[in-house]
Amino acid sequence: MTMTEKNNITGDGADGLDMTRIPRHIAIIMDGNGRWATARGHDRSYGHQAGVDTVRRITAECVRLGVKYLTLYTFSTENWNRPADEIHALMGLVLTSLEDEIFMRYNVRFRVIGDRSRLPQKVADRLAETEQATAANSAMTMVVALSYSSRWEITDTVRSLARRVRAGQLNPDDITEQIVSGSLQTAFMPDPDLLIRTGGELRISNYLLWQIAYSELYFCDTFWPDFDEHDLHTAIKDYQGRQRRFGKTEKQIEQTEENTKEE
Repeated sequence: MTMTEKNNITGDGADGLDMTRIPRHIAIIMDGNGRWATARGHDRSYGHQAGVDTVRRITAECVRLGVKYLTLYTFSTENWNRPADEIHALMGLVLTSLEDEIFMRYNVRFRVIGDRSRLPQKVADRLAETEQATAANSAMTMVVALSYSSRWEITDTVRSLARRVRAGQLNPDDITEQIVSGSLQTAFMPDPDLLIRTGGELRISNYLLWQIAYSELYFCDTFWPDFDEHDLHTAIKDYQGRQRRFGKTEKQIEQTEENTKEE
């Protein structure tokens, strides 16, 4: 990061961002690649390629802003029902993307969540290699949700907990929310503060259902290939304008903030 970049992110950031309230964890549903390509007379794979370019830009900007976790919904378990040629193209893009130098250039750690057993062996091996190669990187963790869906994850977790109960390792009455959270594939990171969905759809699409219980949700019409740094700033600024209460009243939150200031 250059000195100019560092100067730009102190105090008020670009687009009026409060740099003291940047979300620690942003999750994104990267929607609209196919529709973006179709509108331009190309096949859907062209849109996915353009979407990879957006991933590079948004990753770099998240690092610059100080985001610590960026989770990207890349390929759902339901996406295996898509045409074979599109799946093949997407898997090829995964391999190509993992050769990108962005991880080392921006000191980004790479992690994967999802059902790896369904992935082509070449892809699964490359994912593991990239995770290992970037394990010491510390500026930000990029998490790719690949062959992932929340219902699959929760079902897999229930099975795991059931096996522990059957083996006498866990009492059913001792199962808490914390134990469930710690048994999910996302146990290594905090829940998302902000969930962004591009492409104009207003649904969650089976993504991080347990983890986003108290996340702030932001939807925009922009297709993912057109989503840029300004769009990201707009989403974060919207997030910064909200009061996160986590079930408490507005008065309770304000009192907590006052007590924090006094300390």
